[in-house]
Amino acid sequence: MEQIIITIALWFGLYTIVTLSLNLEYGFAGIPNFGRALAVLMGAVAVGGIVNRILIFAFGLSGDIIVASGQARTLANELIASNPVYGIGLFILCLAIAAILGAITGALFILPSAKLSEDYLAITLLAISEVAFMVCNYNTAIIGGYYGVSIPDVLAFVPGEKRMVVFTVITVLIALFVYLFIERLTHSPYGRLLKAMRENEDIVEAYGKNVMMLRIKTASIGAAIASLSGALYSLYSVNVIATSFSRVEWTFYPFLMILLGGVGNNRGVVVGTLTFVTAKILLTMYKHEITDFLHLPFEAVWLEYMMFGVLMYLILLYRPEGLLREKPIFTEPIKKVIGRKVKAAE
Repeated sequence: MEQIIITIALWFGLYTIVTLSLNLEYGFAGIPNFGRALAVLMGAVAVGGIVNRILIFAFGLSGDIIVASGQARTLANELIASNPVYGIGLFILCLAIAAILGAITGALFILPSAKLSEDYLAITLLAISEVAFMVCNYNTAIIGGYYGVSIPDVLAFVPGEKRMVVFTVITVLIALFVYLFIERLTHSPYGRLLKAMRENEDIVEAYGKNVMMLRIKTASIGAAIASLSGALYSLYSVNVIATSFSRVEWTFYPFLMILLGGVGNNRGVVVGTLTFVTAKILLTMYKHEITDFLHLPFEAVWLEYMMFGVLMYLILLYRPEGLLREKPIFTEPIKKVIGRKVKAAE
């Protein structure tokens, strides 16, 4: 049971970072980013492609990145095990580069929105994400492709039996920080402007706002946040394999979590993510027992996809607002006006 709880907490932290970033773009700004997996992949590229090459150069290694990364990991782990400062510094460096690369990618990624409507934009973003995934998967020079590359263990100084617990705590704390940041951001004038853009772009432009720059800024922030999850997942698994960053796991599932929790509602997104992750982990662990018990006429591996597909259909049909309905944003001046009206009515 302890292992199940830790696993749920770890994936809850990873997915919360992604879903909050996606909710900023889709829930508040109305950008149908069906290429969320690209930003997560950029986090992995930052760790496996950029930081790995920095370490390879620093240790004076040469050769193919797949082989050299293994040698760099061995040397780096020895340094980190003897001095935890190296591990902490490397961890911060990985997250910083991931955020920068994610921000740049997000800004470039959203440029087609200048000429495309919502439906065509969603398809285009999905296509761009898939092309990037295929390039990283089949070009072994970037992050090792389908072979993958090794990553130093930034927690090499932590005993093996405690490593997962420590990493889970760190991931959840980062997810909490992201939640507080997104919550503050969306309750600012910027957040209200995003909602206005989502409802009617023409009105926003009529008030002198540059909608395209607003999209670029939002996509850049969202991608920078989502890339942290890709970097964290890579550091946790101490390797990067492109196939781990598919559109199902890192685009479609986050969309389902947002729909389940409530679009445009950060608290709802967190609740939806926790509900989804808990169901997913338990279903993954006990899918064979469920299949045998129900005598289902198909392989257990398909049960997860079928159940979540039905879940999305039911949500859209019977509960499109999600578990927690979106609420209007009340600024401090608005709260004061409402408070005066309440007092006057009393």
